[in-house]
Parts: sequence; C-alpha cells; structure tokens
Amino acid sequence: MAKQLDLEEQEQLDQLKHFWRQHGDWISWTLIIVFGSIAGWNAFQYWQRNQSMQAAGLYDEVERAAQAADLSKLEQAFADMKSRYAGTAYAQQTGLLVASSLAEKGELERAKAALSWVSEQASDDGYKAVARLRLAGLLAETKAYDEALKQLDAITLKEFLPLVADRRGDIHALSGNPAKARDEYQRAYAGLQDAGQYRRLVEVKLNALGVQPEPQDKPTTTEAKK
Repeated sequence: MAKQLDLEEQEQLDQLKHFWRQHGDWISWTLIIVFGSIAGWNAFQYWQRNQSMQAAGLYDEVERAAQAADLSKLEQAFADMKSRYAGTAYAQQTGLLVASSLAEKGELERAKAALSWVSEQASDDGYKAVARLRLAGLLAETKAYDEALKQLDAITLKEFLPLVADRRGDIHALSGNPAKARDEYQRAYAGLQDAGQYRRLVEVKLNALGVQPEPQDKPTTTEAKK
C-alpha cells in the first residue's frame, strides 16, 4: 500500500515537473510583471506625494511674494515651479496667482504669458478654462478682440459656458457691437440661474443695453392666482 502511494506521489511529482517545464517561464514572467507593476505603482505614488509636498512648500513662497508685491521673486518662484513641479495643481494655481499679481501692476504682457502657460500646460480642464477666461479679458483690454474670442472658443466645459457668454458679451460691447453683446449677455443670464450675485451683474449689463430680462423663476398665472 505504501509503495502504491509512493508511485502515485512520484507520478504527481513527474506531472508537476512536466507542467513547470512547459509553463514555468511564462508563470515566472507573469509574476515578475505583476509584482513589478505593484512596486512601480507604489514608487509612483510615493513620488507623487513627495512632489506635492515640495510643491506646496514652494507655493507658500509664491503667496508670500504675491502679498509683498515682489514681482521679481514671484516670477522666479513660478519659473522654479514650472521646471520642477509642472504636473502638480500647485503649478497651475501659481500661474493664475502670478498673472493676477502682474495684471494688478499693469504688467499685462507678462500676465498674459503666465495665463498662456496655464491654458496650454495645465492637466486640469477647469484650470485651463479659468486661465482662458482671464486671458480673454486681458486680450480685450489691449483691443485684441479676435484673439480674445478664440480663447473663449476653446472652452467647452458645460459649467463654464455662461461665464464664457458673459465674457463674449464684454468683448462685443468693447468692440462696438451692442447687438451681439446683448445676445451673449442674455445667454449668460439664462445659464446663471443659481449664481445670484453674478446673475445680477449680468442683468445690470443688459439694462445698460436697454434690455429687461424676463425672470426665469417667475410664477405661472395659475400659481399667481393661488
């Protein structure tokens, strides 16, 4: 009986050896790839966390420079952020902050350059949209109306479309086309139903063009009778 068990075990062992000879390399490489991927992912996650922490420290420096209105230091910090942490959200936030500070000081060309970088290099579509909206405003200030409108055409996120319409209205108003400005403001007004203060601002612009927009939440005749 013992010999029979030994023969069965030997047969199973031979089958296992045969299987391993046929498939061992494939199994080994599969395991290497799987565990290598896990190790690589963990290393990438660690690298991302490390990058984010360092970028956060540099962003603090950017904010201090902005508060002190130190444009030279501000732009140097932005250059460091772009070269070392371009893929982080802090780099995108830095570009917007730098552009705002430069614009306040009348440095419109340098501000446009910062916004252009965000609009082209940002990994987040929301930051890109914000940058393009602000860039369109600066371009309009320098009477580059066609270029400003092209920046707005590139914004496709649904939640930004009312803001885009409002900015288009501003550009048409500045360029002497009140009819187009009115149409765009009406689109903005209709899309800003949940943005009370902003919507009132658009209403003021419409009023200046001789338009009194219909309230979107006006009660129906039946409701009024009740």
